Amino acid sequence: MGRALPSITVSARTDRFLSEAWRFAAIGVLATVVSFTLFNLLVHGFGIVDAPLNRHAVTGYVLANVVGMAISFRGTKDWVFRERRVRHADGGVTAFVVINVVTMLIPMACLAFSRHVLDRTDAFSDNLAANVIGLALGFVARFWLFRYTVFVRTVELPAQPRVHRSGQE
Repeated sequence: MGRALPSITVSARTDRFLSEAWRFAAIGVLATVVSFTLFNLLVHGFGIVDAPLNRHAVTGYVLANVVGMAISFRGTKDWVFRERRVRHADGGVTAFVVINVVTMLIPMACLAFSRHVLDRTDAFSDNLAANVIGLALGFVARFWLFRYTVFVRTVELPAQPRVHRSGQE
């Protein structure tokens, strides 16, 4: 009848990477939904509230993403990289914040370029620049930086045989 699909075998390392990437994406989506909603309320209002930061879209983006960053930190530390140790004495908070602030410059630059160079101030352009293009680039940078600088894999060395030395030659 039908042909069976070939089975795909992945190494433990690949499986771990894919699992971390999937969990990182899930936490990223949650933090993004919160940030996206807050950004749009602050900058565009959409008839729900006055848009207090309409003329300050980059400031609104930063404030919204500080809230998203808090959600992201907790999820990343407790769920995404739960099997890794934190390299820093403060639990990784400082490195996490620094990485987020630095990588936040990517979507901020995309947003500023859209607003100030392309003169696009509508909600679609703001969201395309910051929350699609900039966010995708920032996501890749953050995942790599967190994985290799904040949450490091514990190396398990094989047991070494004990060598007894008698001190006599």
